[in-house]
Amino acid sequence: MKKPLVGIIMGSDSDLPIMNQAGDVLDEFGITYEIKIASAHRSPEFTANYAKGVVAKGIKVIIAGAGGAAHLPGVIAAYVPIPVIGVPIESKSLKGMDSLLSIVQMPTGVPVATVAINNAKNAAILAAKILATGDNKILEKVIKFKQKIKKESINKNKKLK
Repeated sequence: MKKPLVGIIMGSDSDLPIMNQAGDVLDEFGITYEIKIASAHRSPEFTANYAKGVVAKGIKVIIAGAGGAAHLPGVIAAYVPIPVIGVPIESKSLKGMDSLLSIVQMPTGVPVATVAINNAKNAAILAAKILATGDNKILEKVIKFKQKIKKESINKNKKLK
């Protein structure tokens, strides 16, 4: 089995329907990944140990989804020297704005790239683009993906009257 290049991590299994979308996109690109549940608040030791071990596993990018206080992406970014992409998960009370603002407002030196609320698909596309900077096979797949979405967009004009 190939080593994972991307780690998909989330604070709760309730985030799984959104975060599985990242896995689906990575599957389309042929990029290996692993999925873990690690709460920054409920299992901080597990979360810290996971973060400390990702580089040794060969992981190159982390996609971290979190809702509410949404500390998980920032906690992971504090430990790792690799890119972290945060996915704010929609919350009931504040519709994900709390998650978005928590993830995007990281202090200098601990950046977390942040995508739109519930947009794990874009997180996976960004992870593919990051990996493509050092892997021509992935770069070719990203280029083909861009061509595909361009064609889909242009073809929508045919449906207009």
